[in-house]
Amino acid sequence: MDTVMDAPTRTFIEVAEIWVPEGDRLVLGSGSYGGLTDFAAVSGNESFAKGEGLPGKAWDEARPVVLKGFAGSYFKRTDAAKAAGLTTAVAVPVFAGDTLKAVLVVLCADDSYRTGAIEVWAEKDGLLLLDDGYYGAAKHFEWVSQHTQFPRGQGLPGGVWSANTPMLMRDLGSGYRFVRAESAGKAGLTTGLGLPVPVPGGKTYVLTLLSALGTPIARRFEIWDARDAKVGKANEAVLIDGLCAREGPLWSDEKERRIGAWQGLIGKVLGTGLPILESGAGVPAGYQSMVAFPVYRGTELAHIVAWYC
Repeated sequence: MDTVMDAPTRTFIEVAEIWVPEGDRLVLGSGSYGGLTDFAAVSGNESFAKGEGLPGKAWDEARPVVLKGFAGSYFKRTDAAKAAGLTTAVAVPVFAGDTLKAVLVVLCADDSYRTGAIEVWAEKDGLLLLDDGYYGAAKHFEWVSQHTQFPRGQGLPGGVWSANTPMLMRDLGSGYRFVRAESAGKAGLTTGLGLPVPVPGGKTYVLTLLSALGTPIARRFEIWDARDAKVGKANEAVLIDGLCAREGPLWSDEKERRIGAWQGLIGKVLGTGLPILESGAGVPAGYQSMVAFPVYRGTELAHIVAWYC
């Protein structure tokens, strides 16, 4: 099994970027581009004003944004994206209170076999409805999702909404807690990660990442609790859930994992309050890249969600 998982796997997400405020613009903080060197070069020379391009739109509208199809849109790197085979992008802002800390952008390619889901759920009239999402080849699951709504506490999106914390769900195709289990099983979706996306004004958004074995969003997921009341000490986080395709569960009552500020990659998020994206030699052996994403509650860092490809 280890041999299979160590072999290169075509992931659902092709590119990940973190854009950070610098003056009145967003500049590239870090990016993982795989072999898409031309797109990386174009991106490194780009910046965005508030409301400009996809990162600027997520900043200006203070919400996660899904963009499917770049031609004729506000996307600024259309030609470079087309040359790289990229077709869809999702931008997720990180706010601490009213202050923008960064914008995470992920870009995907469309083909007949790539399966997974990146979904944005928004509250309307006391229910969570699908705001938008990208599903690759999982067209039936996309249709089911468009016709599904969640009350508080139901399913993965509703569970995240109720608890106001990130959640990890396993065995999506057979799990009774996952409302769309039957269609998820047919699509080959196995693992779901959900996290709240707090924004100014208090509107409820939930981001869900649903991963399939063949084209995974990630091969390892972690959820760290950074709330003082939980860990009993400022600038410290404890691993409260995690899953790795090779190792299985990463957390147990008998083996608590705890980390301090500036200690490793998770500790870097604790120390800076910013998302980080590392690739190549900067990530643990066996992985090509990792994203560590902070989730705020008001102005205080509450959780860190990490995924490794």
